[in-house]
Amino acid sequence: MAVPHTVQLDLSGRTALVTGGGSGIGRACAVRLAAAGAAVVVVDRNVEAAKEVAALTGGRAEGVDLTEPGAVDRLDPGIDIVVNNAGLQHVAPVEDFPAERFAYIQKVMVEAPFLLVRRALPHMYAAGWGRVINISSVHGLRASAYKSAYVAAKHALEGLSKVVALEAAAHGVTANCINPGYVRTPLVEGQIAAQARSHGIPETEVVERIMLARAAIKRLVEPEEVAELMAYLCTPAASFITGSSLALDGGWTAN
Repeated sequence: MAVPHTVQLDLSGRTALVTGGGSGIGRACAVRLAAAGAAVVVVDRNVEAAKEVAALTGGRAEGVDLTEPGAVDRLDPGIDIVVNNAGLQHVAPVEDFPAERFAYIQKVMVEAPFLLVRRALPHMYAAGWGRVINISSVHGLRASAYKSAYVAAKHALEGLSKVVALEAAAHGVTANCINPGYVRTPLVEGQIAAQARSHGIPETEVVERIMLARAAIKRLVEPEEVAELMAYLCTPAASFITGSSLALDGGWTAN
């Protein structure tokens, strides 16, 4: 589904950093920010994917594993917009969930966003303007079985976002979460295939019967839809929106 740019946005002179920018939502956000005139830093552990998006956007690629000690400190702190998007999934019952995998997911999805925002805020405060946009999930507002690490991480990201919103408001900086349902990304497509195999049903049935069971609108979210909401949060019209969690879930949380 084609998603046109509808938000009028000029980010000329601004620098944006997008984690997990090599694919999916991160790629769509990087492309959208570049279209608005921002200089984009594409951060991804897959350096080739980061380079591809950087070439597409005229930005800069940073092949970084966000779990490595000191990795965030090697990134330029002169960032006006931080889009915390990098994430991963692991599905298992709590009693079988590998402890090291749980810890790794928290490092990528909670600790790294904290370190990135902590590093960028002094520059934002000095400029009197900044945007922290955390790509959370409907799972930051609701839980699903077998996703303890992901749900815990997204709930933690929600809390971090609200604290930043309170501390940064006086400096012209906002912090918000975007909470999509299932988005058409490589991460979700992998889950569809895995669940189809485990349940012995076609992939289309996985989407309709399992993933979209609680949504009123029965389709996946497009990455560009998330990116367009992200763009709106960067506009002057959105300057009073902070500490919020914006559901883009087709009615999932209306239940």
